[in-house]
Formats: sequence, C-alpha cells, structure tokens
Amino acid sequence: MAAPDPVPAPGTPVPARDAGPVSRWHRQSGTVVLLDGFHALKHAVRFGAEVEVAVTADRAAALALADELAPDVRDVLAALLAEVPHATYASLVPRPHPTAVAALAVRPSRAGNLERLAHTPRTAPVVVLDQPRNLGNAGAVIRLAAGFGATGVVTTGTLDPWHPTVVRGGAGLHFATAVERLSVDELPAGPVFALDPEGDDIRALKLPDDVLLAFGSERSGLSAELRARADHLVALPMRPQVSSYNLATSVAMTLYHWSATGGAS
Repeated sequence: MAAPDPVPAPGTPVPARDAGPVSRWHRQSGTVVLLDGFHALKHAVRFGAEVEVAVTADRAAALALADELAPDVRDVLAALLAEVPHATYASLVPRPHPTAVAALAVRPSRAGNLERLAHTPRTAPVVVLDQPRNLGNAGAVIRLAAGFGATGVVTTGTLDPWHPTVVRGGAGLHFATAVERLSVDELPAGPVFALDPEGDDIRALKLPDDVLLAFGSERSGLSAELRARADHLVALPMRPQVSSYNLATSVAMTLYHWSATGGAS
C-alpha cells in the first residue's frame, strides 16, 4: 500500500489537479467575478486579483498561450489552472470562450474603489458613463480606460459595471482601474467635462489630469442631472450629417486627446 502524500507546509500552493476545482467553483458566493477566457484571467492576475479557482478544458493549450503572450504570469497561471472535461467547463460558464479558460475572482471592495476615486491629487481622469445601456460598450470603455491609466470608470443608472458581459468585454481589466456604480450626487470631486455636440471643440482645450470625463448614453445623451453637474461641455470633431460616434470610440478619442496634450503617461 502506497504511503499517503505528505501534507504541504502552510502557504505551499496546492497543485491544481488536487484542488477539487468544480466543487470549489460551486461553493463560491455571488460576490465573485467571472473571468471569462484566458485574457481576462491573465489581466486579472497581472493586476492583483485574488483568484479563487481557475479551470480550463485544455491546460497545455492555455499554458502555451501563457508562454507566448504572458510569460510574466505563466508560473502563477500554471499553479492556478486545473484541467476539467470540456463538457464540465462548458457547464460552468454562460457561453464557452474560444480559449476554454474560466476563473472566479474576488470582487474588489467598494470601499477601496471609492477611496481610489476620491484620492487627491488625482493624476488621471475618471471616466463617467451616464446611464449607459449596452453591456459590451461598457466593457470596451473599461478596457480603454485601463489602457490609458485612468483612475477609474463610474457608471450611473441601472447598468451593473461588474455584470459578466461587461467583465468579458473588459478582458479582466476591471482589476486595473476602479470600477463602480454611483449616482450623480456621489461622483468624486473634480471638474466635469461632459461630451456634447453643442460643446466647445476639444481640439482647443487641454483637459486637466483630475477631470471627470462624462459621456451620455448611447440613446439619449447626457441626463439632466449630469448636465447640471457639468463645468464644461466638450465636442468631438465630427463631419456634418454624421449623427454620433460609438460610445467606446468617443471615450478613446477623448482619452487620447488628454494623453497627447500633456496627460500623465
């Protein structure tokens, strides 16, 4: 009879194959965040997410991706990822990802995010999405904001910025910036520059580092509450007879203008 495996010392990572990943997945509470796909897990790990459990239907392929695209976190991913049958993996997620990787991570505390948003002096903008409607657009904006080093992304209204579809669209970069839902009255301090077709041409302006950049909903623009809170209305250049830009495109153009005119690198 073989001797039992030794009990690992405290703090020693448990090999993924021994972790009972499916059982641990089902034991998680509703406060965890679904990381849908290899890139979401990669980004979450890079930016300090506390990953509770991670599974894949093809561990070798996932680690090959890590070798190619994320060697900086390859060892961490190797310790986290447990292989399960594809049918089991597919049963754990709403829609299987082409990379067949999924994980659950602890959502950052609201108190911590609010502290980051309120901290002054602020050296990078806060992006405010005023009553957004499209989950995918919200995710794309969070990905953009993280890429530009924005302080955070705030939504007003009913859309949950931590909805699984938003997290999927953000490729796990929710963990790289402060993401919260607030009312207009709860917005952090700072000058509010709101995007509006009737505003001043953005090309003539320099956006301050502590600015709140506010964007109206895809359907109805800025709410009356946000418009009343705005210090400046700003317009993006647009050809006559073109009605609007996609929300994520508008955010990208505005953040690029901030960064190109002296914003923090």
